[in-house]
Order: sequence, then structure tokens, then C-alpha cells
Amino acid sequence: MTTAAPFASLAEFRSRFPIFRSRVYVNSCSQGALSTDVEEAFAAYLESWRRDGSPWEEWVGRMEALRTSFARSIGADPDEVAVVPSASAGINTIATALRFESPRDTVVMGDFEFPTMAQIWLAQAPRGARIAWARAEGEALELAAYRRVIDERTLLVPATQVCFRNGFRLDIPGLVRLCHERGALVFLDDFQSTGTAPLDVHALGVDFMVTGCLKYLLGPSGVAFLYVRRDLIEGLEPTITGWFGRRNPFAFSIDTLDWAPSARRFEAGSPPVPNVYAAQAGLDLLEAAGPARIEAHVRALTQRLLDGARGESFAVATSDDPARRGPLVVLRAKDAPAAVERLKARGIIGSARGDGVRVSFHGYNTTEDVDAVLEGLRAEAALLRRAEAVSTLPR
Repeated sequence: MTTAAPFASLAEFRSRFPIFRSRVYVNSCSQGALSTDVEEAFAAYLESWRRDGSPWEEWVGRMEALRTSFARSIGADPDEVAVVPSASAGINTIATALRFESPRDTVVMGDFEFPTMAQIWLAQAPRGARIAWARAEGEALELAAYRRVIDERTLLVPATQVCFRNGFRLDIPGLVRLCHERGALVFLDDFQSTGTAPLDVHALGVDFMVTGCLKYLLGPSGVAFLYVRRDLIEGLEPTITGWFGRRNPFAFSIDTLDWAPSARRFEAGSPPVPNVYAAQAGLDLLEAAGPARIEAHVRALTQRLLDGARGESFAVATSDDPARRGPLVVLRAKDAPAAVERLKARGIIGSARGDGVRVSFHGYNTTEDVDAVLEGLRAEAALLRRAEAVSTLPR
């Protein structure tokens, strides 16, 4: 539902983010930068509340517009998308709707999953779920690891497209083919990628997909999206539900459980209206910037950082292959939290996970940002690990 014309350049896109007037912001893998558009969207919500008191028809209409915008951005249809308060909420609705029974009772997960995804499926063990693992080798998780464990008992394979710990990009098209050949479903976690590259879930063939707004979709926490392939929807009845999962929520029925025929059945309580306003603003910005343009730009920035880091002999956990990495680069550190704090003191905002210093890019970053990061890393080199000191990088 974008109303803005395409940006003439990514410099125009960057100008909407005030933080770049005073900081080098390279932490979109944790939280997208705040735009003036999102601030104005929050103000618009507050004005609607102040002015009209309870304009629920308008607010629900905003949520339907957001559903349509997001569906268009991932190549889905609106009736295949649920608007949920978090990725965890979306995953849980599917988990409670599945049955873990013979002949298919197994969930296969890889070592690079985010804790939320892993923990939700581990929690299904009392319901009969059996967990099997595709193990990584160093900083790579190849299809061969999945091929060894996906079998006739596999019901579902959750898979993160980009790992939050090292930036590794999994071969999702190959995994989808493998899973479907063996009769298993695929649940894509695209949280560390959506917004930085074009995505077409129909062409990709995934069965489920979850992502949220607070990272590269440039919105706030409190709103996320669940995609469910259309032909699966009516066969799934989650035990986590609520009044917005009904055919007509405003019928206020208490004695029937009539499931919405669309992915709306995976929604529960009242929608997060303030965040819906803000999420729409983020999606509009991304549409004006252009996913393909962002992808090419981010790829060039990550390559520039990798080249510079390797030139300094810093230990890098992220792949050199553009096809095997996402929008973040991870450098190994002797003390990653301390390194991040030192960089922050220099006006560079990144993040730490384990012994990794994470630097992530979006369409609003520039080559000057990359060079500032490299300068900061060189200044704090004593806190970083050197490539020659690392024979096999820890998982």
C-alpha cells in the first residue's frame, strides 16, 4: 500500500534514518534503524486514537492493508498470511496444529537455528515429537547433513535461511527439493534476511515461513508474519487460538469454534494496532527502495568488509561465497562484548553473540560506513582474533 514514489537513490532512502547523522549503525541484524516514517506512523496511530476514541474499523482495515502489503512483498496471497505478535507466536500455532504420530513423528533441525525455533520444537516432545539433528561442520551447514537424517519418519524441517551467529546462508531451494522428495514439510525462518533481498515463497516452494518486523523490515517489535501454503491451511487447527482466528471475530460467539478459512485462523487476540501502523511504514520504505537494489548494495558492502577484514588477518566466521552468506559479517574476538563496547565509544553500533562481533548492513549503509567499521576494528585489534591463530573455528 505504498504511496511514495521509488527513491531516486539509496542515499535518499538513508536520509530517512536520523541515526546516521551521529552514528555508524551496523546492527540491523538485531534491530532496524528508526526512520522518520515509522515515527510519523506511530504519531498517526496516536492521533486516530485521540481523535476518534475507538476507530476499530479503521484499525482492522490497517491490519488488512498490512497483510496485503507483506504478502505482495514475499510473492504470497493475502489469505496465506497471518499477522502475529512475534515469530514465536507464529511458530507455536503451527506446532500445536501438527500431530506427531506414526509414520511421521520427527522434526529435523540444523545446528544454526535461532533458539526460539529450536526450543518450540523441543517442547513438542511430550506430544510425541522426536528430534533429529543435521550437524554443521565448522561454519557451514551443507545439504549432505540434512540428507543423512531426513527419512520416512520426518514430518517437518525448520530451517533458518541466514544464521544469526555467523551469517551462513543455507541452500533453501535445495533443502525444499530434498524435503519434498522425502515427504517432509519445510518451515523457513527468514528473520535474518527478509527485507534485504527479493523473496518469492511460491517459487521457493516452502510450506511455512515466519519473519518479523524488528530487523530488516524496519519496524518495531510486536508484529510478525506467518505464511502458510494455501492447501495446508484448512487441515490445521491450532490449540493456541483466540477470537481473531474466527470466521467473523465481531460475531462474538462463545459456543462455536468456526475457523477462518484463511491463514487468519492462526491469529489469536486483538491486533497490535500501534505496531501495525509502524510496520506498514517500514514496508513502504522497503518497497520504495527496491529489494533487488538493496540486495546488490548489501552484497557489495559485505564483500568490502570481508576483503578489509581478511586483509588485516582478522578471523572471520562468515563465508567468502556471496551465495553462502546473508547481510551480516561475523568476526571472532577474544572478548566480543568488550569489542562491541569499544566500537560503540567510537560511534559504531554493532552487536555481539558468543565470541563473534556482528556487523550487519542494509540499504541505508554506505561504503563510508564499512570503512569506518574497518578503522574501528583496526584500532581495537587487540580484542580480535587473528586468522593464523584459528585452525578450526568453533561452532
